[in-house]
Amino acid sequence: MKHGAFVFTSNVDGQFQKAGFDARCIVECHGTIHRLQCVEACTDETWPADDFTPIVNETTCLLENEMPRCPHCNGLARPNILMFGDWQWVEKHADRQERRLATWLESVDRLVVVEMGAGRALPTVRRFSERHGPRVIRINPREYAIPKAVGLGISAGASEALQLLDNVLGGNA
Repeated sequence: MKHGAFVFTSNVDGQFQKAGFDARCIVECHGTIHRLQCVEACTDETWPADDFTPIVNETTCLLENEMPRCPHCNGLARPNILMFGDWQWVEKHADRQERRLATWLESVDRLVVVEMGAGRALPTVRRFSERHGPRVIRINPREYAIPKAVGLGISAGASEALQLLDNVLGGNA
């Protein structure tokens, strides 16, 4: 594809980066466990969580090492993840990702959105897909319905559906 691809995900676990996707082409709309922020949001900065490796007692499920601290106020730090009713989430990192996506979207002539596994319980990804229709391929084994004016729904798991699309579109040629 002339302009490549971009990932818009509500996952917070960094799996797209681990799978080899370019971190500059990913939006983590609910944040990431791989960055920390101050619990009290004393600053609008976040920082990599690389230096914090939790040691959890498998019997008690309690953290055995020190909790991470904010380098600005020395208060507790937390993952930079949007929680329900969270007025302390620092969205600066996600905003930077969103700006890169907006720039990329401006360069694309015929956008096709391939949505995998997004459900109705947390509709952030579904709303993104439908805003960027009318060429949406919604892949979901249970919740695949999508208005025909927006796209096509496929009742299948992601791996199975992607393989089918690859075969139909000539990826095996």
